[in-house]
Amino acid sequence: MEKTTQELLSIGKILNFHGIKGDVKVGFTEGNEKVLSETGHVYVVSGSETVRLDIESVRFHKKTAIIKFKQFNSVDDTVKFKGCLLKLPKEELISYLEEDEFYISDLIGLKACDTDGNYLGEVSGVVSIKQQDMLFIKNTGKKEYMVPFKKEIVPEVDLEKGKITINVIEGLFEKHEI
Repeated sequence: MEKTTQELLSIGKILNFHGIKGDVKVGFTEGNEKVLSETGHVYVVSGSETVRLDIESVRFHKKTAIIKFKQFNSVDDTVKFKGCLLKLPKEELISYLEEDEFYISDLIGLKACDTDGNYLGEVSGVVSIKQQDMLFIKNTGKKEYMVPFKKEIVPEVDLEKGKITINVIEGLFEKHEI
């Protein structure tokens, strides 16, 4: 089985075997249906070992995927991978991002500036609250503020320059202080 040393991002997790012919039940991150259907392979990290698994077929059932890997022909083949994360290289996943979608790991550490270019702080975290992503901005005084990650409030994300622009509206940095 092929190994990789590239930066891998999780797209799902093997929850259990499904049937007796080596199919596995996979929980996956919402939005990764197309990735699982089109990539043809994933990497699985089991302990210190990273192995490539080739996808033979995928079908979706409720909020899970039933995947048949070419390397699995029985339940015995799948047991050691139960609970393991399915991953793909970040370079392969970038093409699946929609416009204005970003990986959390790319946002952490970006400088936050207002629309006039004044430094506000640095993105220290991202959390999703009731279908709304929120950025945590830590200022130089070590206070953290929550900022809704919406186009109206964060009109620009420039990964190349390492910064985001925030349209500071009245009360934004007072009401959401944590």
